[in-house]
Amino acid sequence: MTVVGSVAVAATDPTSEDATRATRRAVEAVWRIESARLIARLARLVRDVGLAEELAQDALVVALERWPETGVPDDPGRWLLATAKHRAIDLLRRQERYAKKLALLGRDVQIQQEYAEAELDAALDDHIGDDLLRLVFTAAHPVLPTEAKVALTLRLLGGLTTPEIARAFLIPETTAAQRIVRAKLALSAANVQFELPTPAELPDRLSSVLEVVYLIFNEGYSATSARDWARPELCHEAVRLGRILAGLLPDEPETHGLLALMEIQASRLRARVDAAGQPVPLLDQDRRLWDRLLVRRGLAALARAESLGAGRYTLQAAIAACHARATRAEDTDWPRMVALYEVLAHVQPSPVVLLNRAAAVGLAGDPARGLALLDPLGQERALRDYPQLPAVRGELLARLGRADEARDEFVRAAELTRNDGERVLFRRRADALTRRDT
Repeated sequence: MTVVGSVAVAATDPTSEDATRATRRAVEAVWRIESARLIARLARLVRDVGLAEELAQDALVVALERWPETGVPDDPGRWLLATAKHRAIDLLRRQERYAKKLALLGRDVQIQQEYAEAELDAALDDHIGDDLLRLVFTAAHPVLPTEAKVALTLRLLGGLTTPEIARAFLIPETTAAQRIVRAKLALSAANVQFELPTPAELPDRLSSVLEVVYLIFNEGYSATSARDWARPELCHEAVRLGRILAGLLPDEPETHGLLALMEIQASRLRARVDAAGQPVPLLDQDRRLWDRLLVRRGLAALARAESLGAGRYTLQAAIAACHARATRAEDTDWPRMVALYEVLAHVQPSPVVLLNRAAAVGLAGDPARGLALLDPLGQERALRDYPQLPAVRGELLARLGRADEARDEFVRAAELTRNDGERVLFRRRADALTRRDT
């Protein structure tokens, strides 16, 4: 039996239908694991992310054709790399731009074939961390709109197919494909170099990268518009990308802060729905279902981030840790959470942060003050159609005993949300207030 990632391929007749399906699953698993490194290495060689992905996919097609007959190689990642490398060499030789490409790599145009292949081997085998970082910063380059950054990051770093990206964001496959194609064309048109940002550029560029990963996680954790309240596969993909970033940039506090935040939040995924698939609010969750391994990993990443400095992701992770450290909802350290939100409101005074601060103040035992902090936010354009605003207002009004007003707020929240699971949650809360009032 050959084991590839988490996929075991039985050593049966390689021409059988079952073996072919098993091999295809193995190829898909290898691609998900190896594609980012493979594309990153090739992109450093050809200086074109789109072309690098095409070469990598060519190698994948060859694998799909050959592995059912020959079996999965002992080192499938290296096999894919070797195949892609040879295709890159052939392509560079055929193209008129071969000399220009070699010049960019600092090579003599007239070198002998054997020497050229040895140099290409070295270029593809070295500096894997730097190559992955280059790919990260290229996929989230400022010249791209946010939607394009997200799609390209999932494609190049996550190894997701176009249909998978389309399903993840509930958009047509043609839309997802157009975003990816336009992103590649935009990078090429802007002559974006496959290189690391300078020290002066790093903070802004890293902020863009972290924002993309966090957007992916948030869409999975609280789906904007979907039948399900969450899509765990997107959360897991974002956490995986976060771990890559934390490994590649070990001295950047916010990479660890974001990873801590995502791991702690992801630890609750199993408890966020009940046996019937209905959403369960945080304070009502069975905390025995929380993934304690993810909690421990998140707290360790938080400690690392706090030792390096504190930014907005680290502060959000520290807030999430207040829940993670409490074995019961009533044991939550609300005063610390409120204090952390006060700091976060200075670091990142966005309407959503101010909304969450008001909620924390109310849940900490002062719903009247929380409501006073919340009321001015009703004028914020960004929150005008945001369902969490009336939901938080409804919760604080309920705690003040103003059931009729609270019920109206939850009804409004249900009307505003585009997520079916969240709509059920808000309606259920409104119904509970109706029963309590009768």
